[in-house]
Amino acid sequence: MKNILITGGAGFIGSNLSLKLIEKGYSVTVLDNLSPQIHGDNPVETSPLYKSIKDKVKFIFGTVTSKEDWKRALDGQNVIVHYAAETGTGQSMYEIQKYVDVNINGTAILLDILANESHQIEKVIVASSRSIYGEGKYKNEEFGFVYPEHRTSAKMDNGDFEVKYSGCNKPLTLVGTDEESKIHPSSVYGITKQNQEQMIMTVCPTLGIEPVAFRYQNVYGPGQSLKNPYTGILSIFSTQIKNGNAINIFEDGKESRDFVFIDDVVDATILGIEKAESNGEIFNVGSGIATDVLTVAESLVNSYNISVPITISGNYRLGDIRHNFADLTKIKEKLGFEPKVSFEEGIYLFAKWVDSQEVESDMYERSIEELKVRGLYK
Repeated sequence: MKNILITGGAGFIGSNLSLKLIEKGYSVTVLDNLSPQIHGDNPVETSPLYKSIKDKVKFIFGTVTSKEDWKRALDGQNVIVHYAAETGTGQSMYEIQKYVDVNINGTAILLDILANESHQIEKVIVASSRSIYGEGKYKNEEFGFVYPEHRTSAKMDNGDFEVKYSGCNKPLTLVGTDEESKIHPSSVYGITKQNQEQMIMTVCPTLGIEPVAFRYQNVYGPGQSLKNPYTGILSIFSTQIKNGNAINIFEDGKESRDFVFIDDVVDATILGIEKAESNGEIFNVGSGIATDVLTVAESLVNSYNISVPITISGNYRLGDIRHNFADLTKIKEKLGFEPKVSFEEGIYLFAKWVDSQEVESDMYERSIEELKVRGLYK
C-alpha cells in the first residue's frame, strides 16, 4: 500500500481522512504545526483532533513554510494530500502576508523540492475551495448564465443584499456552480486558494506527477474545532448557543451556502487518491444543495433545545459572498461520488457530538471587533 503524507493532517478534515486511510491499510504521515487557533493553547494535552491521530500516524510537528520540515515529511512518501493552510475569509483581509506566506509560499516550497530534488511522489491532491469562485453562478432570461459583481457597501448599507448583474432588468436565478464557472474570488483567502490550485495543476504534470484539486464547499461534522471563532459557522453558532448568547444573523438571513458532511468529504478525497480517473482533474465537493444561514441557526437551536435570541441584524462583512452551491455533475460522472448524508442527518450527528463536548468560551465577539477596527464589518 502507498505511503500518504497529509499536511495539516491534525486538522478537522485531515484527521478524519487519516483515520479512514489507516482503516484501509495505508501508512499515513502528518505534518502539522498544531495552530492554537484550531487546537487551543496546549494542543498536545487538550486537542481532541490531535489526540485522535497521534498514536496512529507518523506525526511531524512542523510548518509548510519550512523547507527542512517539508523534506523530513516527504521522505518515502508516494502521495501528498495538501491541506495545510490559513483559513477564514474575514481574517485573510487583514492578515494578508500570513495567508500568502502559508498558502502560496508553502505550496511553492513543496513544488521547488519536487522539481529539483529526488522523491517518490506520484500524486498530489490539493484542497482548493469554493471561495475561488466568489459569487455563485446565476441564470437570467436576457443574458443566460451570468456571474454577478461583488457587492458594495453603498448597496448593503441600504439593506440591498442580493447580487446584481449589469444590464439585467429581470431577476437572477441561482444555479449550481460547475468547475467551468468564472473564477473571481472576493477575499485574500480565495485568491491564495486559487493560486495553490493553479500552481499544483500547472507544475505537477511537468514533473510526471498526477495532480488533483478538490474545491470543497462548507465542510462540517463531529470533531470540527469549537475553539476557532474565525471560521466554521456551525461551530460558531453552537458555541454561542451553548453559552446562552444571542445569535446575530448577518444581512437578512437568506444568504446561503452548500454544507457538506465530513464523511462525504473524506469519501470523495479517497476516490481522488485511488482512482486514475481523477488524475489531472478539478472537482467540486459539496452536497449540491443551498441552505440559508437562518435555517442553520434555527436547526441548531432546535437540536440543542436551548432558547437563545436569533436576531437578523443587517450587519455584514466585506468580502462575504451572497450565495454559492456546487454542481456535482463532474465528480458523479468521473468518480462515482454521491453525497450520502443529508443536512438534517448531519445536523443531528453534529449536535449530538457537540452535546458530548466541554463548552468552549465564546470568543466570537473578539473576532468581530478585529473586523470592526479594520472597517470590514458594518
